[in-house]
Amino acid sequence: MDFVQNFPAVSILLCLFAGIISSGLRKNAARFVNKALLLTEIVLNACVLLYTVRTGEAYVYVMGKFPAPWGNEIRAGVLEALTALFFCIIMLLSLEGGRKKLADEVEEGKTFLYYVLTDLLLSSLLALVYTNDLFTAYVFVEINTITACGLIMIRQNGRTIEAAARYMIMSLLGSGLLLMGICMLYDLTGHLLMSNIKEQVEMIYATGDYRIPLLVTIALISVGLSIKSALFPFHAWLPDAYGYSTVSSAAILSSLVSKGYIFLLIKIIYRVIGFEIFHNSRIIDILFVFALMAMVFGSLSAIRENDVRRMIAFSSVAQIGYIYMGIGMGTQAGMSASIFHIFSHAATKSLLFIAAIGLTDVSNGSRKFLSLTGAAYRDKWAGVAFTVGSLSMVGVPLFSGFISKILFAQAAVQNEIKMLPALIVLGISTILNAIYFMKTVIRIYTPVGHTNYDMVTFKNIKLYAVTLVCFVILNVILGVSSQPIVDLIEQGLAMFA
Repeated sequence: MDFVQNFPAVSILLCLFAGIISSGLRKNAARFVNKALLLTEIVLNACVLLYTVRTGEAYVYVMGKFPAPWGNEIRAGVLEALTALFFCIIMLLSLEGGRKKLADEVEEGKTFLYYVLTDLLLSSLLALVYTNDLFTAYVFVEINTITACGLIMIRQNGRTIEAAARYMIMSLLGSGLLLMGICMLYDLTGHLLMSNIKEQVEMIYATGDYRIPLLVTIALISVGLSIKSALFPFHAWLPDAYGYSTVSSAAILSSLVSKGYIFLLIKIIYRVIGFEIFHNSRIIDILFVFALMAMVFGSLSAIRENDVRRMIAFSSVAQIGYIYMGIGMGTQAGMSASIFHIFSHAATKSLLFIAAIGLTDVSNGSRKFLSLTGAAYRDKWAGVAFTVGSLSMVGVPLFSGFISKILFAQAAVQNEIKMLPALIVLGISTILNAIYFMKTVIRIYTPVGHTNYDMVTFKNIKLYAVTLVCFVILNVILGVSSQPIVDLIEQGLAMFA
């Protein structure tokens, strides 16, 4: 076995140990451990990506060399490594971008706890990406839920505690349905490893036995993960959770947590149920309908908002709808578009949240639209970054959002039945996106007659500005050099089969 094959397991364990170590450290030391961890994770997962691309095949790492059912497995392919690498990059940039506000948002004595939670959250995300075992996936789903809840409520004001409670209730509902689905799968197949389950599911489906229990199982897993990823109409917890948590937490929750659950669902579709069986179950059609509703409802809700943070949060409802629309098309092209949009939305939405905090800081701390008038002149870095993120969300060429919408349109054309509703809703959603994002861009670039606001310079916000530049570069790379990324996604999906 090549040494690099150990890296996925090492990356998960490193995050767990870093969380344990940071619990006994002071703020600065915990921050240092967190940053060193993220840089190490980027290197490790980049090595795994290069290795899987070079070999052209996925591999399985058996934890402790114990066979099933006592041991569990980690599976690494091109798509898993690419996703893990991207998650690590986004988390690093989100934490660095929100650092300047962390001291104001989190009590001094709890700062170390914030980094403990982010370390554990990253371990759960990496485990969801790499695991080849449903029980392990469920365990880390719960770790993900607890840590995400902690990140929401660590700010400790009335709104965040309420948001955390709502998030916990909805997440537990989703987790319960997911667990029921896993239990039914185990009852039907007698296995927890994904590869073994898939063999048994195909056999059950071919013989025609237990069709109804299998359909119920697929429905439970799909609904459970849809709830956890905030698909309409299960999104009620999302606006407050994203809108009132710390800026880093909002960026991480919107870009990574919900995407981790969606990636797990995609993995289950291919690696557990089988793409054809999932398609024939018609559950995919229900997801498609909910996705179209999310794209319209999320955008309409964003238009009505007068709070920039909550507007960005409602925009996430619509963008999650985009991802599920691609899944609901039931084609390989639709799935590729969905995965690319996971990357595109993660890079763009984190950029918007980080940029928004800069704009509000120079507007006397107010998040209301009227208060943001001229904010882009007071903080030029945040203004440019927010504009780039907005243009990407609208789908302007040169940015990642444009590629996403092109891929979705191409995927829609390949499905004659769903082509018309998909293209119509895609067009409507794009227009609605332009309304509320361009409205905000115009507002922040509208001059004001008086200048009783704080002004910022690069000298005062060096790290913050560098983070914004990195986010912008990442967005442009996805928009200009998208084909290599799309090729890697398609190669990874082929390895899933």
